[in-house]
Amino acid sequence: MTEIISANATTADWGDFLRAHPEVSGLDAFVIDVNGNTLGKRIAIADAAKVFTDGVQFSASALLADSRGLGQNVQGMGTSDGDPDGNAMPIRGSLCRTPWTRTPTAQVICEMRHVETGEPYWFDPRGILAAVVRRCHEAGIHPVVACELEFYLVDPRRTADGRIALAASAPNTDPPRRAANLSMDAVELNALFLNRVETSAATQAVPVCGAVAEYGIGQFEVNLRHVADPLLAADHAVLLKRIVKGVARSMDMQATFMAKPFINQPGSGLHVHVSVADEQGRNRFGGPGGEATLRNAIAGLQALMYDSIGICAPNLNSYRRHLGPFVPRNCDWGYNNRSVAFRIPAAKGEGRRVEHRVAGADASPHLVMASILAGILHGIEQRLEPSAPAEGRAEGAANGGFPDGLFDALERMRNSTLLARYLPRRFLEAFHELKRKEYAAVMQEIVPVEYDFYL
Repeated sequence: MTEIISANATTADWGDFLRAHPEVSGLDAFVIDVNGNTLGKRIAIADAAKVFTDGVQFSASALLADSRGLGQNVQGMGTSDGDPDGNAMPIRGSLCRTPWTRTPTAQVICEMRHVETGEPYWFDPRGILAAVVRRCHEAGIHPVVACELEFYLVDPRRTADGRIALAASAPNTDPPRRAANLSMDAVELNALFLNRVETSAATQAVPVCGAVAEYGIGQFEVNLRHVADPLLAADHAVLLKRIVKGVARSMDMQATFMAKPFINQPGSGLHVHVSVADEQGRNRFGGPGGEATLRNAIAGLQALMYDSIGICAPNLNSYRRHLGPFVPRNCDWGYNNRSVAFRIPAAKGEGRRVEHRVAGADASPHLVMASILAGILHGIEQRLEPSAPAEGRAEGAANGGFPDGLFDALERMRNSTLLARYLPRRFLEAFHELKRKEYAAVMQEIVPVEYDFYL
């Protein structure tokens, strides 16, 4: 039996919300799929109360949609089975306003459940993560995590040849033309956008704590605060992406979390900071014997890294990012070194942590988090020892273990006996099938460069 992941929001919750927000005219009820996308329905205000008693029904296989939101009949689900509905039940604590929408709208995250049994589905990425977190807690390991997400701001209108171009920072200005890493001028030029992201995040209790201009032209990073609930932290990352995209759209821009949208610019990553607390909430990495525990955790991350690349880089475009600067192609680790896969920042004591720098911004925060915590759990329980810490620039060439492209990564993920100890084998097989079929859908189109090579 699959366990219920989250408690239901109630009609009392909805009533309290409406009294505080009488202007709301609709409710966005959505699930989070295996790509980290939000899929669901906008419910008219007159019908929204039913969501909190009966749920909202739509295709159960939406959880296994491809990156466009289209079904791929994975394991016969979505076409061969007649595409049955599931019942999306609202999750308590996730009901909030969406400040960027054109009309006053609310939103609520839902958990997809079987219409007859009421059980969650085995391929729900939130459930995959929740199961790993539960195993960590049973082992006395209490992860504290935070995510950082990088993205580009682009013009929503395509160029004549179908490509994308950077967006202008403000009306009556030109798009940026040079890199502005850590530039306060770039932050100020985009202050209206960044401030709206921050206020929208505050409205939704998404703990944004800062933003910086990144290495890429027109690229930014937004940081989230650490929380002691990995499932909530992954939800925060998904909601942050929704906020950034929504605010950008409201300002006639498009925010893209594509791993490598520009071939000559840095890619965009999903960096995850993790520490481990004891039963009293104290950071085990920063306390007595903490360095040994930290080394065990790093060794576990190393052991699972290559088997998890299919999760951290799940799309055709993802692999272009790993050819760029400061993106790891081996499992090195090091102190205060951004070129490694697993960076130990300079912070000491309660701030002692590891930064996982492998995943692209296009990956599912829930699945990435599940693979990271699986590695940490494995390393600490088995008392593994890592390689020697790297010094200097280390991302370099792959050391023989890094998968050779998407297919190799997916095969390694599917066949991993180690990863299957923590993530269900059935799910790994389903995710493999989904991403292979998604690749086939991409290859049904001819891209312009093919004419340059083969015409």
